[in-house]
Amino acid sequence: MMKGTFFCVDAHTCGNPVRLVTSGHPNLIGRTMSEKRQDFLANYDWIRKALMFEPRGHDMMSGSFLYPPCSDNSDASILFIETSGCLPMCGHGTIGTVTAAIETGLLTPKVPGKLTLDVPAGQISIDYKQTENKVDWVKIYNVPAYLAHKDAILDVPGLGTLKVDVSYGGNYYVIVEPQENFPGLRNWSAGDILHWSPIVREAARQQLVCVHPDDPTVQGVSHVLWTGETISEGSDGANAVFYGDKAIDRSPCGTGTSARLAQLFARGVLKVGDTYTHESIIGSQFIGKVESSTKVGNYDAIMPSIQGWARVFGQNAITIDDSDPYAFGFQVV
Repeated sequence: MMKGTFFCVDAHTCGNPVRLVTSGHPNLIGRTMSEKRQDFLANYDWIRKALMFEPRGHDMMSGSFLYPPCSDNSDASILFIETSGCLPMCGHGTIGTVTAAIETGLLTPKVPGKLTLDVPAGQISIDYKQTENKVDWVKIYNVPAYLAHKDAILDVPGLGTLKVDVSYGGNYYVIVEPQENFPGLRNWSAGDILHWSPIVREAARQQLVCVHPDDPTVQGVSHVLWTGETISEGSDGANAVFYGDKAIDRSPCGTGTSARLAQLFARGVLKVGDTYTHESIIGSQFIGKVESSTKVGNYDAIMPSIQGWARVFGQNAITIDDSDPYAFGFQVV
């Protein structure tokens, strides 16, 4: 029995993939995108696995669905899918989705150059610059970001202790600065990051509680952000973000950059109005900015923005047929 054909626009944001699915949207139940996300996870997660996992995807694969707006003031809604799950927010995914949707005519903003979008983590605003039919850059005014844990000591099996911060920028990040048991990003291989990240993440999940004050469905550490020396001109900081089971973000990571801004603001390194150019493991860059201060529950927080670019490189039609023994994907972990 044929499960369906999904037409897609493939792009990348600063090196990390974004697969915008343009057909086969399940009819999700819920008033908000947070509620629709829960319905998707409960009833339609096979779609995510089929499109993101091998053999149709890979460990770094990330994607999205565009939905009608949930709010009267919104242009559209986004549901994020990737190998790690169905994220509350994805910065690189938003930049790629907006770029692909504008360039292919799938999304027409109410006000040219601006968008308001509903996402599971809340509502975000977008500025973008377009030259003829190409989107040059996209700037996201993200959901509030805050430092959830400062100077937490993790006992990491096989590695020893790490002093870390945990910060929220749309997802929860363990942020690891260079220290005795971590010599810095440029002194570790990608293999080292892939080996230690899931162990650090599991330690953080067991030893630290992270629940969003405004939405208890957003909980638990999902990403690990390792820091180190920069390699690109003009960068203020470098990072490698681990997500899923074997993925290192090739982009500087939008929610990770937001989390980093919130951490540096809480530590007094950044103030309102400051910008921070954040680079990825391959040297690509996002421009982050502390737009203003705010509160998340009882936590001091910031309103961050992230600016980056994406490029569309292809279109495809993916057929899911359950006569295929690997119709719903697999991972080699």
